[in-house]
Amino acid sequence: MFAAQDWKDYELIDTGGGEKLERWGNIVLRRPDPQIIWPLLKETGPWREADAHYHRSSSGGGSWEYKKQIPERWTISYNGLSFHIKPTSFKHTGLFPEQAVNWSWMIDKIHSAGRPIRVLNLFAYTGGASVACASAGAEVCHVDASKGVVTWAKENLQLSGLGERPVRFITDDVFKFVQREQRRGSKYDAIIMDPPSYGRGPNGETWKLETNLFPFVESCMDILTDKPLFFLINSYTTGLSASVLKNILSLSIARKYGGTISCGEIGLPITASKLSLPCGILGRWEA
Repeated sequence: MFAAQDWKDYELIDTGGGEKLERWGNIVLRRPDPQIIWPLLKETGPWREADAHYHRSSSGGGSWEYKKQIPERWTISYNGLSFHIKPTSFKHTGLFPEQAVNWSWMIDKIHSAGRPIRVLNLFAYTGGASVACASAGAEVCHVDASKGVVTWAKENLQLSGLGERPVRFITDDVFKFVQREQRRGSKYDAIIMDPPSYGRGPNGETWKLETNLFPFVESCMDILTDKPLFFLINSYTTGLSASVLKNILSLSIARKYGGTISCGEIGLPITASKLSLPCGILGRWEA
């Protein structure tokens, strides 16, 4: 497992009974997680005293129960990068802390490249990877279909003191954006994507991972430079094996450029049990 173990402002305190107890800075949240199918052995004080608890509704969705008054949003940092955290109506906070293991990897790759690097971040959400790559000196193009999260990503870049770095923020359907980049002859040294299982673009375009992921990765081959640095696919789709990402990368970028592929689970260490929580999968290709 690729585990994000270097956090100071985030901690996965405990898990059990379909829920996780997390510290985000000095605020403790209790949230559901479908991977946690083991029991909560004992509901100790920290569980009962969480600042906010997200309850799922039997009719779908859910809502937050606030035990204490907390800020509408607050800031946490990771190795000099800073991010706004905000509990949303769909249980998320605007950041996936397990992705820190990818941020560190990308920063190392960009630093060691010894040349200017252009990065394309697709399905880029609130910009954790965009901020990380910009901090390493890369030129970044950040693309997501949601105007709200693109605005959030811009704020994270400013919050990290990187507002003057060459980062372009685009609100668009990623598939159509890549097609336009092909026609324009644009090229990138590295591509990152975190595709959803299912989604819709700003004009009603539909995305279904099982149908669209491989042809989309194939289309990205046309916008890579002659000497690409890395290609990263993250996935949170339930039931999708890391070996699937390995096969996709083998049949696309590795077939064209050679290089090395590494795949596996991505996760977080659990303080109380010393176990790890699986949070998704990744597939990395590197030159």
